Amino acid sequence: MPKIKTHSGAKKRFKLTKTGKVIRAHANHRHILNKKTTKRKRGLRKTVVADVTNVAQIKRLIPYK
Repeated sequence: MPKIKTHSGAKKRFKLTKTGKVIRAHANHRHILNKKTTKRKRGLRKTVVADVTNVAQIKRLIPYK
């Protein structure tokens, strides 16, 4: 059985915790930051657990993480 290729984009965007949860970064923190409040930008810095509906697909993209 050959190895499965890891999706290059997914390996840069997602990480797995020890318990198998998928960690992702928030969107909307790259540009057009003037109109966003400091509180909102501070919250966007933090990571968040990915939604349950997307976890199976993400894990398929990063099989060896």
